[in-house]
Amino acid sequence: MNAPDMTGPISRKQLSFSLVPELKSIKGFTSTQWHIQDLAPGASGPEVLALQLYMTERAAYRFNLESSTPRLFVRAGFSGQTPTPTAMTASQEVAASWLDGEQQVHEVAMPQAIQLWLEAYLSHHGEALVEGRKKKRKGAGRAQENQT
Repeated sequence: MNAPDMTGPISRKQLSFSLVPELKSIKGFTSTQWHIQDLAPGASGPEVLALQLYMTERAAYRFNLESSTPRLFVRAGFSGQTPTPTAMTASQEVAASWLDGEQQVHEVAMPQAIQLWLEAYLSHHGEALVEGRKKKRKGAGRAQENQT
């Protein structure tokens, strides 16, 4: 029996979970807040999404892993509607872009196994350089005077 091929990058995992409503009452007003529960590997839960990793998001993954509580983010349709999960990411930048598009974004603590998988991905593909803002050289962008 041959050993499985571990040379190729593993960059996609299926995760299942439940979205559970919770009624909140503040100063006489009641609203429903949704929470992710029972996050588990595989396709065994009522909601199943693939967590896909992308090379372009490596710096965001590292930032998330270095936070005090690494998170996963789930896009779940437009604000004000019953949530319908459609995508999952480990990038806070991607989650922020979803919020800018008036999408619902739910977050959950990243399981240790996913953190280790993400670390292995970053080790295999290398760390992305964090691009800072470049300073202009003195005189850059200006026509040079010829001194004769």
